[in-house]
Amino acid sequence: MTAHLLEIIGDVRDYAWGTPGGVSRALGRPATDEVEAELWLGAHPSAPSRIVDADAAGATDLAAWERSTGTAVPFLLKLLSASSPLSLQAHPTTEQAVAGFAAEEAAGVARDARERNYKDASAKPELIVALEDGFEGLCGFRPLPATLEAVAVLAETAEDPAPFAEWERMLRAEDGVRTAFDWLLSGGPAVESLVRQVTAAAEADPARFELPGRLAAGYPADPGIAIALMLNHVTLQAGECLWLPAGNIHAYLRGTGMELMGPSDNVLRGGLTPKHVDVPELRRVLDFSTGEPPHLAPARVSENVVAYRPASLPSGRGVAFALLAVTGDDVVTTSGPAIGIVVDGAFTVTAGDEAIELPRGGVVFVTDAATLDIRGDGRFFLAAG
Repeated sequence: MTAHLLEIIGDVRDYAWGTPGGVSRALGRPATDEVEAELWLGAHPSAPSRIVDADAAGATDLAAWERSTGTAVPFLLKLLSASSPLSLQAHPTTEQAVAGFAAEEAAGVARDARERNYKDASAKPELIVALEDGFEGLCGFRPLPATLEAVAVLAETAEDPAPFAEWERMLRAEDGVRTAFDWLLSGGPAVESLVRQVTAAAEADPARFELPGRLAAGYPADPGIAIALMLNHVTLQAGECLWLPAGNIHAYLRGTGMELMGPSDNVLRGGLTPKHVDVPELRRVLDFSTGEPPHLAPARVSENVVAYRPASLPSGRGVAFALLAVTGDDVVTTSGPAIGIVVDGAFTVTAGDEAIELPRGGVVFVTDAATLDIRGDGRFFLAAG
């Protein structure tokens, strides 16, 4: 099948944690005071990207294009801009998503219902590349000694150290991370006292306990304030990347990044949010293993192209996407549908006898496998299957 180049327009989502004018600023568009959290580029039915020349494509948007061609867009590309923390969350595997979606469909839970967990039957592994210095996030349970040290430091400041002793006892137990996590989310007087005291420590010494203070300012009394101390706290510089497979607990805190994920909107939340929280379902999908932050180093493909390509999921299944960052003239070969966006500068993309000129903020959809001649200077991100 011959690949075609179609200009598309993504939908900007206005979630509360977004940045006023954040997406517009990142793409050099006119300033706006409206909250802009995510620009969605893909075929997900919640917000399919619109096709500018619908007559040429035979479809008005990418969801309709999928239906008419029988070809899937195997990823969802987003530009994310956060001014405040996102929820503590994780995403399911394919098997979990298929089962969860079927169960909610059978139960008659409306797909737009607040309590709906599974909007679709797809997994949502994801990677995020910082577009600017200072992108912050929480990702994965950190090594146990680091958590125990944080608990000990806070216990020294506490008026009532008993809840901290209980927290430490649970962490040191067999399967301690899971045990402590369950305890913190179970609530009760001891957990409430612990969270109050962590918040008080942050108020008394904001430089030393900046993160819990920031979380408490947005979500007072939320046990996620304490859970955050069990997670890796990472600050990325521009071009650095995190890889978050299914089951990884995480929460982006602030910054702007390019995010590539499975074609899904399945989010299971545990705190730090006004949205629906389902602790039992979150627990069911979580990976409680501990480790260092899940950085993903880019691989040099050619002079002006690097690729962010996860090797595999924990179960060994291959990942069906990669994110390429192009900074100058080069040639890229794709094996299926692709979506590209210009973040800085301007580029021209050519496939066969078709070419499209893309200014900053311009987006192209490549309909099939192709050899793309890319010319320009700046930053062009290409999501490919």
